[in-house]
Amino acid sequence: MHTDYPHIASAGESALVLYLGAGIDPQTNAWVQLATEAIEQTLGADLVDLVPAYASILVIFRRDQSLPVIARRIRAALPPPPEAASAAGKEVALPVYYAPESGADLEALARRAGLSVQDVIECHAGTVYQVYAIGFAPGFAYLGQVDERIAAPRLATPRQRVPRGSVAIAERQTAVYPAPSPGGWNLIGRCPVPLFNPAASPHMPVAVGDRVRFEPVSRARFLELGGELE
Repeated sequence: MHTDYPHIASAGESALVLYLGAGIDPQTNAWVQLATEAIEQTLGADLVDLVPAYASILVIFRRDQSLPVIARRIRAALPPPPEAASAAGKEVALPVYYAPESGADLEALARRAGLSVQDVIECHAGTVYQVYAIGFAPGFAYLGQVDERIAAPRLATPRQRVPRGSVAIAERQTAVYPAPSPGGWNLIGRCPVPLFNPAASPHMPVAVGDRVRFEPVSRARFLELGGELE
């Protein structure tokens, strides 16, 4: 699994990418989390930013540091791959109102999968997901993996505007849109919990390494929790 890794590639004059694997894999992502902590401790004041992803880490360092030296320091500090995926993160429950009025693609996804709408809801809500990465927009958490039965490709034509709180599926990933934005994922429901609040500490209810489970709620409960329907 780790034969060709780690691999370091330049990403500009003061940035590099550390590759620890390929694809979506809990064990590789656990290694990413360990490596992120080790790099942060090792580079200290020479570090500008770290951006962990599914199987890689973008490392941005000070311009007065050279890439070869930074790469050697990272390799020296890199922990070995874990024997198994870590469960160190917290588990977060997010309420979701699953319905055609809150998830415009729910019925079409069910037809594509050869399942009932209720089957899709139970399948999506019956999985505990891992937060693999934060990206695309502040608060946008990439969660995996979605059950193969309800995995669905991105829309051929992305929407110009996806409502805030929309719960969506793309391939074997799922996510909650933290703010209105364009998007091409399949919408299956809506979550009333804010996924990004710059005034709060922390800004997000979830972090990389956490686990997320979705809890179906009624329309009335969704609105009671502050959810909005457009």
